Amino acid sequence: MKNHLKALRAERAWTQAQLADLLEVSRQTVNAIEKGKYDPSLPLTFRIARVFGLPIEQIFIEE
Repeated sequence: MKNHLKALRAERAWTQAQLADLLEVSRQTVNAIEKGKYDPSLPLTFRIARVFGLPIEQIFIEE
């Protein structure tokens, strides 16, 4: 699934490790999501939206 995660993270000057800590996942998971190699679970998707303060639809792109 395509997403804006990398750009949103960069806007906040967060490293992948910092975002991973906020989401309680590994840095590798953040990397895989950013590259579109891993689709996060629904609970993780909601955590991502909460961390960025955005609706899910503004982070993830339906293909």
